[in-house]
Amino acid sequence: MSEDVLNAILAELKRLSNAAERVAGPAPAPVLWDAGDCFVWNPERHNLTPVSKVNRVDLSLIRGVDHVKSILHDNTDRFAEGFAANNVLLWGARGMGKSSLVKAIHASINEARGKAMKLVEVHREDIQTLPMLMDILKATNHRIILFCDDLSFDNDDTSYKSLKAALDGGVEGRPENVIFYATSNRRHLLPRNMIENEQSTAINPSEAVEEKVSLSDRFGLWLGFHKCSQDDYLAMVDGYADYFKLEIEREKLHFEALEWATTRGSRSGRVAWQYIQDLAGRMRKSI
Repeated sequence: MSEDVLNAILAELKRLSNAAERVAGPAPAPVLWDAGDCFVWNPERHNLTPVSKVNRVDLSLIRGVDHVKSILHDNTDRFAEGFAANNVLLWGARGMGKSSLVKAIHASINEARGKAMKLVEVHREDIQTLPMLMDILKATNHRIILFCDDLSFDNDDTSYKSLKAALDGGVEGRPENVIFYATSNRRHLLPRNMIENEQSTAINPSEAVEEKVSLSDRFGLWLGFHKCSQDDYLAMVDGYADYFKLEIEREKLHFEALEWATTRGSRSGRVAWQYIQDLAGRMRKSI
């Protein structure tokens, strides 16, 4: 074999090797777990980015959901201690503190126990990369809450199958050190018309619906959040005002808060927080 032919073969092999590396993507970067207790999954770079300042509120400020708060706290506490715990779906009314509760309980348990339980957020659009993420998470000794906020699936979206596989864990099972928490406005994560369309076009309608609805069955705990009463709404406002030391007459505070809720057309923890932000701004205070 001539030297020219050999060089041509080597050049072609190098080209194919470079192409394969590009297709495979970058190798996973080592996770710097000591850099924080909250991380965001970046599938494009195959790494977990630590969050320097986590957007969360103190657990005591989440009002009107005492029952579900207690259940979620107990489940998370057991998991942090290394005992059996369930995946959790927090579903229901918008703005009632579903995602805030997950982050607040994570911080509260870490502070109380002095343990570095980690919270890893995966974005809805990255659900199909869960198997890759699970391979990274199971390699550490840390206890990890895998969190997806505002989880739902649209028509013709098949990425929910990746979530089902991750929750079940396949042959290996879900990693012992990982638990999955998700929030959604939908109890079954799928729009009603999607389920109805599947039912009307399938050869066996009941099996088609079962395939879709069974996704939420992978969550051992379903915690429902419902619209709050006026008393609960005002209790949220009072809690924020006291916590941030906003000095205002209680009667005036309640009048303004109710007026604010009327203009928004709803009462919720989010609306209460938005009113408090406006109030603090008018009082020239930062919160």
